[in-house]
Amino acid sequence: MEKQTSVPAGTTAPRIPTAEQIRRAPKVVLHDHLDGGLRPETVVELAAATGYQGLPTTDPAKLGTWFREAADSGSLERYLETFAHTCAVMQTREALIKVAADCAEDLAADGVVYAEVRYAPEQHLEGGLTLDEVVEAVQEGFRLGEANARAAGHRIRIGTLITAMRHAARSQEIAELTNRHRDNGVVGFDIAGAEAGYPPTRHQGAFDYLKGENNHFTIHAGEAFGLPSIWEALQCCGADRLGHGVRITDDITVAEDGSVQLGRLAAYVRDKRVPLEMCPTSNLQTGAASSYAEHPIGLLTRLKYRVTVNTDNRLMSGTSMSREFAHLVEAFGYGLDDMQWFTINAMKSAFLPFDERLAMINEVIKPGYAELRSEWLFGGAA
Repeated sequence: MEKQTSVPAGTTAPRIPTAEQIRRAPKVVLHDHLDGGLRPETVVELAAATGYQGLPTTDPAKLGTWFREAADSGSLERYLETFAHTCAVMQTREALIKVAADCAEDLAADGVVYAEVRYAPEQHLEGGLTLDEVVEAVQEGFRLGEANARAAGHRIRIGTLITAMRHAARSQEIAELTNRHRDNGVVGFDIAGAEAGYPPTRHQGAFDYLKGENNHFTIHAGEAFGLPSIWEALQCCGADRLGHGVRITDDITVAEDGSVQLGRLAAYVRDKRVPLEMCPTSNLQTGAASSYAEHPIGLLTRLKYRVTVNTDNRLMSGTSMSREFAHLVEAFGYGLDDMQWFTINAMKSAFLPFDERLAMINEVIKPGYAELRSEWLFGGAA
């Protein structure tokens, strides 16, 4: 695939950012699963503390490799099976605080300044916690992690997305839970899990309730299932964003001469500036894309969709925001201007109040990229 950049015709090609510049660049992630981002050593530690005996190995390095290899199957269903182990060790208040604090610290160390992290409270009740106690523990962990990050010289803000599982029947209860905690750092709602056979309209009542209470929500759609899932998420349920959304390209025709024709749904998504929470590495693992160079993010970026870059599950994918951007830089020749465009797209699409999003863009993101772009003047970049 021809590499795409945002540089106007007649100008020089962008300077390719170094790995260190990519790490230091301000980044925003909107699609990151708490139970998919544990440190391998934390999984081992919590398994020992809670008596969980199901891990394939207790060697942290080997365990990290096992998670990546198990997830690298080309099947969303197989990919989701790996979460049995992480959820198993996240059943106590102390474990949830630890995992959430680690998450905030790890994202901050990777240059993430704002993150929306999601998880399903209904999956963390086996130790006797209530839904509200699960949320309170995770929020305590995020605040602890933010403070630890500041002490280490990093700044990050975490917003929480509460997830309902699409194969279960608790979405109304989880929607009400989301609404109860919206003034305690919970910024929105999500449904997740296998798409096939579980359309988002099964949870129509929950979405109607959320809309009635003026809540934000995103929906996993257009990952393992195609256009009907995207259409229902938007036109029936009223999603603010699409989790993944890569299958929107099923409604886009690219001719041999490079000309592009958008179907009506694809045109609607672009015209309405519907944010797409794209997760390149995860999509390769689940078979939604065949390579980074062939990932729909290249075409959708060229067509100026509201594209955002995300990690999905950092443990299972062995990834980080810096690694995701490094893959895109290599595949498409993107420069710092492109990284800034993706990052501003994400911040514009965050479930924060407008004035706070604007402040993050103007006072954190743009100055951070301006500083990086200036480094070549002083010999700080190739």
